[in-house]
Amino acid sequence: MRALVVDDERPALDELSWLLARDDRVREVLTSDSATEGLRMLQEVDVDVVFLDVQMPGLTGLELAQVLSRFRTPPAIVFVTAHEEHAVEAFDVRAVDYVLKPVRADRLAEAVRRVVEATAGGRQAVPEQAPARDDVQVAVERGGVTRFVDRVAISHVEAQGDYARLHVADGAEGASGGSYLVRTPLSQLEEEWAAAGFVRIHRSLLVSLAHVAELRMEAGRCSVVVTGGTELGVSRRHTRQLRDLLLRRSGA
Repeated sequence: MRALVVDDERPALDELSWLLARDDRVREVLTSDSATEGLRMLQEVDVDVVFLDVQMPGLTGLELAQVLSRFRTPPAIVFVTAHEEHAVEAFDVRAVDYVLKPVRADRLAEAVRRVVEATAGGRQAVPEQAPARDDVQVAVERGGVTRFVDRVAISHVEAQGDYARLHVADGAEGASGGSYLVRTPLSQLEEEWAAAGFVRIHRSLLVSLAHVAELRMEAGRCSVVVTGGTELGVSRRHTRQLRDLLLRRSGA
């Protein structure tokens, strides 16, 4: 693949381009220190994937992604940022992945894998239709039996030490309710599932925005009710971000 890296911070730009150049699946890495310059390059050179910072002076990464989505054959988009709060907006512009800084080599390799998978057979025009259904399945074990749970059926995730407990809403996508412990820390799921609409609402909780049925404000405290009726507390530091994301998602 030919990749373009756009980041206004030179150390981050150099590190990311160096890591990508080491990947055998990437044949060429172009760089730009501004979204405006990156757009000019994209109008002159075909690339397969753009690795974009979100917050940049002038044209932001999200604004550039919106412009690229109108290309006849848009490149794949991977956001690379220190700001977790833009994950839902990244999902709205159909980003392939959302990687948090500082970037780990193994996490970047996973992002490249997802790009390869998404662009198999070459870049294609994006049809004017709703985003494809999230068909990711999560392997879970209970009583010596391995099951595969659809991620879209998971309403929220709760931290339990170095593990995470996945809560499946009864009736969601035809699933039966219940919870499953997986040997993955909450912080890793937060990063890997951000583009699928999972956001942190508390130091020990992630919630799927698609499963939020109610947002409650009582006596200055915020909570959400998810599919199945479970009420979850939202910490003060995450309240405004969550409210803004839910309002934006609903079009309000």
